[in-house]
Amino acid sequence: MNPSRIALLVAGLLAGTAAAADIKIGIAEALTGGAAQYGVAIRNGFQLAADEINAKGGVNGNKVVLVIEDEQGKKEEGITVFKKLIFQDKVLMIFGPTLSNSMFAAGPVANAAKTVAFGTSNTANGITDIGPYIFRNSVMESDVLPVTVASAVKHYGIKKVAVMYGNDDAFTKSGYDVFKKVLEDQKIPVTTTETYVKGDVDFKAQLTKIKAGSPDAIVCSCLAEEAANIIVQARGLGLKAPFIGGNGFNSPKMFEVSKLAGEGTFVGSPWANTNPTPVNQHFVAAYKQKYSSDPNQFSAQGYDALYIAADALKSVKLSGNIEADRQALRDALPKVSINGATGPFKFRAAAGKDGKPAGFDADQKPFIYIIQGGKFTLFSGK
Repeated sequence: MNPSRIALLVAGLLAGTAAAADIKIGIAEALTGGAAQYGVAIRNGFQLAADEINAKGGVNGNKVVLVIEDEQGKKEEGITVFKKLIFQDKVLMIFGPTLSNSMFAAGPVANAAKTVAFGTSNTANGITDIGPYIFRNSVMESDVLPVTVASAVKHYGIKKVAVMYGNDDAFTKSGYDVFKKVLEDQKIPVTTTETYVKGDVDFKAQLTKIKAGSPDAIVCSCLAEEAANIIVQARGLGLKAPFIGGNGFNSPKMFEVSKLAGEGTFVGSPWANTNPTPVNQHFVAAYKQKYSSDPNQFSAQGYDALYIAADALKSVKLSGNIEADRQALRDALPKVSINGATGPFKFRAAAGKDGKPAGFDADQKPFIYIIQGGKFTLFSGK
């Protein structure tokens, strides 16, 4: 046989072997729509991690391939995307979706198919109760908000607060439930509780009622765009009380809309951009170089999540049988413990409901921020 023909055949065989060894990972994030302010940053974190992992030889010599889908922050689209990734693309696991609402809708699809669905931004209580194939490295509001409130109360000498939240979204409703318990536990009276629905842009009626109660602070379980508009309108009505926000505040959208109106706001986060650890400083610098913008909490959690999966996969001998490989990965994940951009990370088993099998939550300590000079600044405790 012609030597050049042999070379072509060998190259073809090698190419086929490489393709067969690819580790396909599904990424289901909101890349368009209102939740894209979170989803795009998450996608960027995943892509940066994949590039780094592959540049170092992949996982056990296998290349990580991201199969990225836009779930638009919609429950129905989340279900559709999960089905495509699991049954058509045959990915090993799925990261996403972006919002808790969407995970409550799409997570059961993955759990029934015995495929890991791994949330990096879902903080609502009950997410991992969906089943044993549901994981997340997003720290629950119930872990973050008690520390956030206590820090703000001590700093400002808060005696009473008003509360505002979106009552038609799983994330903001869950955040409110946690805030309510925290305020009860810390014996902080609530002057009034006001609600709104997704898409509202005029909050003056609620804020006028809040102003009448003269609260020392306003507790807000909201996504960033609504939060920013609420803050701007509060200042326009002469309300000077500081805000205490949940995880949804952690977006540059806060400052695009509110500018300096949110000065003094307290927010909890599992990530600090100023954390001096080598892995975090590397992440921040690499992200800036690749995307010409600063990373945020959500890109950091996406970045860490892929490294968590890669660490689990190091102990998995992939067989090529997708069902067996999915199960092997699921069994390896709970044992992972890494030092990531968000700090030391490990999983803890979720308690579950009614004795039913549950998944795994993040076991991490939060950082507390105060907004100063139109940016998130790590709170020193003073």
